[in-house]
Amino acid sequence: MEKPIYLKDSEDVKLFNELRKKVNQRVEGISENRDIYIQIKAVILPMIYLGLYVLALLNAEKHWIYILSFVLMGISLVLIYLNLIHEAAHNNIYKSKRLNGLILHIFDFIGANSYIWKKRHIASHHAYPNVDGWDTDIEQSGLLLIVPWIKAKGIQKYQDKFFFLVYPLYLFNWMFIRDFRDFFDKERVILKTQGKIPTIEKVKMISYKLFYFFYQIVVPVVFFKVSIGLALGAWFLQVISASIFALFVLLPLHPLPDNAFPKLNKENGLPFSWLRHQLEVTNDLKENNWLVRNVLGNFNFHVAHHLFPNYSYMYYNEITEEIEEFAKEHGLAYKRFPLITALSKHRDLLKQNANNAYYILEE
Repeated sequence: MEKPIYLKDSEDVKLFNELRKKVNQRVEGISENRDIYIQIKAVILPMIYLGLYVLALLNAEKHWIYILSFVLMGISLVLIYLNLIHEAAHNNIYKSKRLNGLILHIFDFIGANSYIWKKRHIASHHAYPNVDGWDTDIEQSGLLLIVPWIKAKGIQKYQDKFFFLVYPLYLFNWMFIRDFRDFFDKERVILKTQGKIPTIEKVKMISYKLFYFFYQIVVPVVFFKVSIGLALGAWFLQVISASIFALFVLLPLHPLPDNAFPKLNKENGLPFSWLRHQLEVTNDLKENNWLVRNVLGNFNFHVAHHLFPNYSYMYYNEITEEIEEFAKEHGLAYKRFPLITALSKHRDLLKQNANNAYYILEE
């Protein structure tokens, strides 16, 4: 398939070069090597996940400790993604790509697949965010309609009434359906746009999945006499808690009514330049505190990540200050909402899409 083409605008190229110069100068003026904190997390966070697992096994007879440990494993799973997996995919933790690759492989041990996720994130989402047919993050599942200009069908017309029942199943879909479809379904965005997947990666994906369920379910039942009901129940709660936590952080950043969902023209062209596209489809969150910066990997500053993915999240606070000031100065779109407001806006998007508000207006 021919890749989408961003609008060519020499003035926007000059604008981005000017912004990049300001950002580079700002980051170069920061004397301390902040990335050391992510490298410390690369040791601590996996140890927390493993420690909670061991705690659960050693207290298998105390059901509340076992269940609580698994729920906290779900929370730590998301923290590993936000702080480590996401940065490793961009080679932002270590200077060595090999070391970043090792960190990325943690994803394989906690239920996902590092190979296909990196393709989704780098070659699909970052390349063409919010572009239907190219951004895997908005690929339609059938139950929920995210893209506003597609007509709602069937159960999608009621999605604003039941989405809260579907979203807690987010990681179940990822583990059991999404990964497998992206590997084997030729109609999926990944196979259409990224080409053939090596057989060895398919074997590794299935092997890692089997190992994941072996240590999550089989080991507790066979070696620590945990009942099947308790083992499955605790694991189920782990994935539910992780799904809710993950979407609480990720949903406010792209799929809102305020964000554009650009359509390709007949020549496969996009309506915005690369710079304006990133600003139109991405927004930040107003929350900026110790918890967000140090625990959630500065996901509140998502515009900075899309414009400057080569910098780790440890520099996003200063980078965002430069972006916000530059956007005001040049009349560029820059959106920033409180978390609760953004989540409410996402529900508004689902409701508008269900009623085809955008579709009707366009017609």
